[in-house]
Amino acid sequence: MINDHPSLTMLMLNQTDLTLASFILNGIPGLEDMQMWISFPFCSMYAVAVVGNCGLLYLILYEDSLHRPLYYFLAMLSLTDLFICSSTIPKALCIFWFHFKEISFDGCLVQMFFVHTFTGMESGVLMLMALDRYVAICYPLRYSTFLTSSVIAKPGLSTFLRGVLLIIPFTVLTKHLPYCRGNIIPHTYCDHMSVAKLSCGNIKVNVVYGLTVALLIGGFDILCITVSYTMILRAVVSLSSADARQKVFSTCTAHICAIVFSYSPAFFSFFSHRFGGHTIPPSCHIIVANIYLLLPSTMNPIVYGVKTKQIRDCVVRITSGSKDIKSQSK
Repeated sequence: MINDHPSLTMLMLNQTDLTLASFILNGIPGLEDMQMWISFPFCSMYAVAVVGNCGLLYLILYEDSLHRPLYYFLAMLSLTDLFICSSTIPKALCIFWFHFKEISFDGCLVQMFFVHTFTGMESGVLMLMALDRYVAICYPLRYSTFLTSSVIAKPGLSTFLRGVLLIIPFTVLTKHLPYCRGNIIPHTYCDHMSVAKLSCGNIKVNVVYGLTVALLIGGFDILCITVSYTMILRAVVSLSSADARQKVFSTCTAHICAIVFSYSPAFFSFFSHRFGGHTIPPSCHIIVANIYLLLPSTMNPIVYGVKTKQIRDCVVRITSGSKDIKSQSK
């Protein structure tokens, strides 16, 4: 393992291109003595995320009643959540439990690529689910004919490609930076700017491109979600029956919770970095960054399992040993 001392770190620098062999992920600076205790909620949430999202994927795959557009989008969200938390939390737990802090330079770039790609994809899937709710509530008679499997596949693939194509320049820009400020990253995973700040080169392009991608992905998706729910709210308010309004709007409850879980930590992290100055300790930033990746993955399957009647019915039928829909239809 690489020594943390700066003089020894400099020996790893290649004299021609100043490329590091590896980085040291330092966990949560300032809370080293508490990292063992912090690891327990992280581990518990990760276990719930894996079990919950795998369970949702199983139900959506094998239950005929869930072969509908909303649940196809939910399957995309579950897959995305699994990739996000699995690309960061196992390494964080290795840091907390075993002090395995070293990560290769290429491994760091791969982790950075997956984290940013799938967080962008999660935002895109939430936007697609908002559009799904808009069509279901505002155009219910055209819902089944408009949102077919082929129609759903195209925006899903586009969301994935959008994330990949926009994040690839991150890795390219970061890979070609010269590194001479040590190899210690004060974080639990390889974040783009955390890595770029170790460079002794000009990272202005990285900063500008990072903000541009955040606006292109987050700004566009939030705009579409806002417009969709504005139209949904107008449609709900126009209903004459209070029961009908409550029933229609209740179909959006789980999705609204997913939006809150995903965007609240992101907004806090974004604004605290830019306007919090030195009033917020770095350890708080890092904990929130981990919550931003872990909380949606943990809570989404719970919320959809509790709030969605079709999923509850499938779970009850399976746990009670009843025959599934496929068997009942024969």
